Amino acid sequence: MKDKSKNVYMVSGGVTKFAKATPEMDFRLRVKKAFDYAMDDINMPLSEIDGSVASYFSDHFQRQLMAGIMVQDYLGLTPKPSKRIEGGGATGGLAFQTGYEEIASGRMDTCAVFGFESMSHVNTWKGNEFIALASDTNFDYPVGGFYTGYYAMMAVRHMHEFGTTVEQLAKVSIKNHKNAKHNPYSQSPMDLTVDMVRNSPMVSYPLTRLDVCTMSDGAAVAILASEEKAFELTDHPVLIKSIGTGTDTMRLSDRPFGKVPLLPNEKESDYRDLKYPGIHSFRAGRTAAIEAYKGAGITDPLEELDVIELHDAYTSSEIQTYEDLGLCKYGEGGKFIEEGKSELNGKVAVNPSGGLLACGHPVGATGIMQSVFMFWQLQHTISKHFKDDYLQVNNAKRGLIHSHAGTGTYVTATVMEAV
Repeated sequence: MKDKSKNVYMVSGGVTKFAKATPEMDFRLRVKKAFDYAMDDINMPLSEIDGSVASYFSDHFQRQLMAGIMVQDYLGLTPKPSKRIEGGGATGGLAFQTGYEEIASGRMDTCAVFGFESMSHVNTWKGNEFIALASDTNFDYPVGGFYTGYYAMMAVRHMHEFGTTVEQLAKVSIKNHKNAKHNPYSQSPMDLTVDMVRNSPMVSYPLTRLDVCTMSDGAAVAILASEEKAFELTDHPVLIKSIGTGTDTMRLSDRPFGKVPLLPNEKESDYRDLKYPGIHSFRAGRTAAIEAYKGAGITDPLEELDVIELHDAYTSSEIQTYEDLGLCKYGEGGKFIEEGKSELNGKVAVNPSGGLLACGHPVGATGIMQSVFMFWQLQHTISKHFKDDYLQVNNAKRGLIHSHAGTGTYVTATVMEAV
């Protein structure tokens, strides 16, 4: 366990509007806009930043190696220390946790974690090919192709195993796109119905176009600080209470069946007949949650978390993640959304920002974007940054951000608390 004196806080954040097809804005300028917003919000001089962590998923989209150091230079942070983090869809979440570790270790008192992706340089087909290279290119990629196919297979298995319905999947899309109408940074805010989701073009059964997140251009920045420095910079820092990270085999076919790793509010008899993880669940998500909950002292996540920003690349993966995080038992995720428990004013607000489905998914920025929106939620400053308080979760005190890669090969869970 880390020394209690090394508590880590988030003190500021910035996000650019996520959008498709904005090639006129260089990735360095995009990050700088988010960085300047974060720095200006707490009147922090550049000299106070001790180092940085760069987050971006693919060299292919920029067609540029060493893009992280180019941003470091553009921000005026050279010759201070920096490193690039990459881990598929979990890149932003891993980078955020790396920034946490830089502070917790005592190496830095302040750290800028910046993430970006510029995906509009290529067409959608080519972008999906680049993303698919995050599967095993010797095995999965030649026989499976794009990720939508993998997630469609998982969704079908979840439906077969637990009785989940396509209408329940659609309700995730409806919720998240509706929330995004009040988020000025989101890419595709809209009102939807079940019929609209189901009648949108089929991508890979049962997933339609509106069950899938969109490629995007965007950037996000989180400024982290030690306890002493945090309270010098702002009266309202947010504590990063704990982090958890899980992994799993790259290939789905290599995942062995075993017992469900139990959360404190579960017992072995709950899952006596469940073949786990199968392809209906993400073992890495469960193990990340166990570590994060232990560090935060959480014994009943549904009762002790007020708001969650999770990785909803597909409507089905949001439902799967309800279960992995222990918000409900395995098999009850469809019922959880149907009963409105993850609505803005439900039992726990899940993706009040609109999530990846409606905000967009510029991969390297996504996990950091989640941290910024969570920071504003726990500061109770949504109205300040969104110019609209509709999405502010009442009395939000504790939240969790969740980032996910591949078919569940890297997953991060980070608990944040108001102080």
